[in-house]
Amino acid sequence: MPVHDWTRVDAGLFHDFHQGWTVGLRDALNRGILPLDHYALIEQKVPRKEPDVLTLKLDLEEDGAIDDRGGIAVATAPPKTRLVRQSEVSYYAGKANRITVRHRHGEVVAVVELVSPGNKSSRAEFKAFVEKSAAFITSRVNLLIIDLFPPTRRDPKGIHKAIWDEFEEENFTFPRGKPLTLASYDAGPPQVAYVENVGVGDSLPEMPIFLRPEFYVNAPLEPTYRDAWSNFPRQLKGLLEKAPRRKRK
Repeated sequence: MPVHDWTRVDAGLFHDFHQGWTVGLRDALNRGILPLDHYALIEQKVPRKEPDVLTLKLDLEEDGAIDDRGGIAVATAPPKTRLVRQSEVSYYAGKANRITVRHRHGEVVAVVELVSPGNKSSRAEFKAFVEKSAAFITSRVNLLIIDLFPPTRRDPKGIHKAIWDEFEEENFTFPRGKPLTLASYDAGPPQVAYVENVGVGDSLPEMPIFLRPEFYVNAPLEPTYRDAWSNFPRQLKGLLEKAPRRKRK
């Protein structure tokens, strides 16, 4: 299933797809991808100040230890992303849902964010998104960012560079024809970014969701995107499937 050009439709239509994809990804994680002592929830973003960090505590009778068998070790099978960056220096957007991955007692260990057009709609919105993302990582909450929108004047080098510059500033260049960003952050210590870039028409790769330093599960982006697309209203699919009309000279 190729990635569509979501700039061709308004934010409301992407919001509908966004919500469906979020639910599908949550379901896939809970169907056996996550270890038994972890689970994923859909949560609505809270206006402005975050994170403190989405507090939820579950009073379970049995106090289970961490399932060390869960997750994939980076040392055994490193995530297959194009770019890996490690920081040694520092160990309708408002209605969009996110996925939180929690340990069995409610502690948030990871957040999955699907970028919406509204996140880049103004300097204030973009600044808030970047600062919130950096705050998650600083708070030792692992983060997966999925940005299916090309760079804007607010993020000319993409969403990853904007976030990573909060830790270490460095040059970043998109591969030719691949302006969309998938970025997974191991909150560490040390903090490590795994970045993959795709373009319209590409298939989505698996991306790691880190559960603790150097241990992750793979997020099945491609099959869940495909399922969300299959449930998208057929009357509207033509807006994204048909080739754009060329302007007459």
